[in-house]
Amino acid sequence: MQDFAGKVAVVTGGASGIGLGMATRFAAEGMRLVLADIEEGALEGAAQGLREGGADVLTVQTDCGDAASMDNLAEQALGHYGSVHVVCNNAGVGTQGRMWELTVNDWEFVLRVNLWGVIHGVRVFAPHLIEQDEGHIVNTASMAGLVSVAGAGPYNVSKHGAVTLSETLHAELRDAGSNVRVSVLCPGLISTNLGNSERNRPADLRELDEEELRARAERGRPRREPMQRLTPEWAAECVLEAIKVDRFYILTHEDPEGQIARRHDAIQNDGAPAIVRSTVFAGDARKQG
Repeated sequence: MQDFAGKVAVVTGGASGIGLGMATRFAAEGMRLVLADIEEGALEGAAQGLREGGADVLTVQTDCGDAASMDNLAEQALGHYGSVHVVCNNAGVGTQGRMWELTVNDWEFVLRVNLWGVIHGVRVFAPHLIEQDEGHIVNTASMAGLVSVAGAGPYNVSKHGAVTLSETLHAELRDAGSNVRVSVLCPGLISTNLGNSERNRPADLRELDEEELRARAERGRPRREPMQRLTPEWAAECVLEAIKVDRFYILTHEDPEGQIARRHDAIQNDGAPAIVRSTVFAGDARKQG
């Protein structure tokens, strides 16, 4: 896709972080926006800022893990603008702890947003894009969807799921002869509110208080080297470039220790999984071009 002006982008998790970064970058290209987020106050605040910059924005409070809520998002977007061209299934949460200390509610909290949110996004928007034979779907995974980091089991599982979902969708669209394209965003460490995900955990999935959650996370946290945090604006630039050149895998960081290659080498050579250090999420920003 080369011409963005006047086209419509849907961004879930759009009130902050990478989602807001993408929305801001799309607006700079002249796109109209459908901003979705579960936090109504933050959503309206983000939309106000975008509108002050001249953007045309529709806000829809959305629980991405809920099928009916995602149905409503599609209905509102298509009803308001008549069409959608870029869909960014971006909303995400995380929790930390060793696998044997996690509860069913921990898994439910993470998977319903990070995986079911992507599933629902594809389910409700892909048929429209396919019918118009134009569009691009960007699913936000993580470097944790390509390698596995200790202490983040549900997050790893959800992000690996988002990667394989995207790969499968890519293959099916090509097999169908569709012009709709797919990318999967696998960012390293970006300055977002992901570390404060518990603020959005539904009451019926809460079991531990903040102190207990912090202690559990600390027990499961491996020793890590300092990570380089990049900005949501950089991640958004990577996404825009990928849409323009039809790049499937979107990496925001270099992989200085070759952890991705080491993982695939272990698979091919019957090896054990490599211990993932934080440098997988650090290093220099990926060079554009």
